[in-house]
Amino acid sequence: MFQGNSALSLDAKGRMTIPARHRDALLSDSHGKITITRNLDGGLLIYPRFEWEAKRKIIMELPTSQRGLQRLLLGNAQDVEMDSAGRVLIAPELRDIAGIVKDVVLVGMGQKFELWAADKFAAQQEEDLAAVDLTQLSGFAL
Repeated sequence: MFQGNSALSLDAKGRMTIPARHRDALLSDSHGKITITRNLDGGLLIYPRFEWEAKRKIIMELPTSQRGLQRLLLGNAQDVEMDSAGRVLIAPELRDIAGIVKDVVLVGMGQKFELWAADKFAAQQEEDLAAVDLTQLSGFAL
């Protein structure tokens, strides 16, 4: 289970180092194999490979009326592996889609991660905070 966020920087080749606190879980659960795809919110989604395979099956079974969604998610998916230093390459096409140049935020979201350009993440956090309506969450307390 992934949670928390990490401010990171891509190197000159577009590689990101997975934080140590997540690296061990990714190595043991998916042997360092992950899939990165487009997030409809503007960043990227990063799944351990076994989680992505289950999600991919669901996406492929969507009705033909959802072909556009399939194209966005499956057509942009990239399978990558962590190298011996715990780095993964974020493909240039995906970096362009997400507006990622150098500084990023990796956000643990349970079974997956979101990857955001740092400036876009800060703006999204403000939007998320403004949109919270606790009256819609009866029975929820922190």
